[in-house]
Amino acid sequence: MRRSLKLAAAVLSGSLGIASLAACGAKSTDTTNANAGAGGSGLKVGMAYDIGGRGDQSFNDSAARGLDQAKSELGATINEAEAKSGESEGDKEQRLKSLVTGGFNPVIAVGFVYQDAVNKVAKENPNVKFAIVDSFSPEQPNNVTSLTFSEEQGSYLAGVAAALKSKTKHVGFIGGVQSELIKKFEAGYVAGAKSVDPNIAIEVTYLSTPPDNTGFADPGKGKQAAQGQMDKGADVIYSAAGSSGSGAIEAVYSASGSKWAIGVDSDQASQPALSKYKDHILTSMVKNVNTGVFTFIKSAKDGSAQSGKKNFDLKDGGVSLATTGGFIDDIKAKLDAATQQIVSGATKVPTAPQG
Repeated sequence: MRRSLKLAAAVLSGSLGIASLAACGAKSTDTTNANAGAGGSGLKVGMAYDIGGRGDQSFNDSAARGLDQAKSELGATINEAEAKSGESEGDKEQRLKSLVTGGFNPVIAVGFVYQDAVNKVAKENPNVKFAIVDSFSPEQPNNVTSLTFSEEQGSYLAGVAAALKSKTKHVGFIGGVQSELIKKFEAGYVAGAKSVDPNIAIEVTYLSTPPDNTGFADPGKGKQAAQGQMDKGADVIYSAAGSSGSGAIEAVYSASGSKWAIGVDSDQASQPALSKYKDHILTSMVKNVNTGVFTFIKSAKDGSAQSGKKNFDLKDGGVSLATTGGFIDDIKAKLDAATQQIVSGATKVPTAPQG
C-alpha cells in the first residue's frame, strides 16, 4: 500500500504535500472485464484506462485504487477497459460506448487523450455521468466532471528535494509526452530546484510528442533517456512518464555512484514490481488520483455529482510526497517550509516552463 499521507495546510508526519500527472487497468486491450461489487448496491462503474492500464505502477494504478475503493466500500460492480497503442479516436469512443451500453453509470476516462471522445459520447448520453481525469474542455457537456490536480505544486517539492540531495548540482526531468499537462510537472520541478540553487543544471527530455503518446508506455525509452542524462552529470532524475518511468528507475539503479530516481503518481518505492530498485528511489510525487476517482463515484451514487472542473491541490491532499525509505527525512524541515509557502500563497508555482 502506498505509504504517503495527504497534506493539508500544515506540516505532516509521514508525507509531504505536493502536486503532480504523468501517464495513464485491466490488462486486456480494447476489451472489458466486469467484477462484481461486494454489496450488490446496483452501482455499476465503468473505467477506461489509457495506455499502460492497471499494473503500470503509476498513473493508471492510482486511478484503479479509487475504483477498488468504490467496489469495497460502496458495493460497486466495476468494468475496466484499456487503450491500445496507436488507436484512433473511434476506438476510444467505442470503448466508452461499450461501457454505456453495458449499463455502467458513471463512466470514468483516465487521461487527457480521452477528452474529445468523452465530449462526443457524453453528449449522446445525457443521462450518464462521466468523469475525465487530467483534462477539461469548455465544450464538454454538463454531465461531465473534470478531475484535475495541481501537479506543478507537488513537482515543485520534488525539485526542492532533488536540489537538496544532488551532489553534482545537476538534476534531470523526463516527460513521457510533450503535452501541456506534463509541462506542468516540468515547470514545477524546475522552479523547485532553482529555489534551492538558482545555478543548478537541469536536463529536460521528452520521450514522444502528440499525437504519439507512446512515451507513456516505453520503459526502454525511459531507460535510455535517464542514462543520457546521467552521462551528462545528472545524479537525481524525476520522471513523469507513466510506465516509461520504470525504465528510468532501472537505469538509476544500474548506474555507478550515488544517484537517485524520483517516482511519480504512485509511491513507486512501495510497488512490488519495483521493489528491487526501492533503495534508489528518493521519493515519489504522489498524485492521489484515487481520491478524485472515489470522490466522484460517491457523488454520482449520492446524486450530487457536479459538472465542470474539480481540482485537487496540495492543500486538499490531492498531491503528496512519499516518504518510503526515509531518504528525505533529513530535509523534512525544508520541505515543510516549502509546502507552507505554497499553501499560504506566498510561493506561486508556475504551470508552464519559464523561459
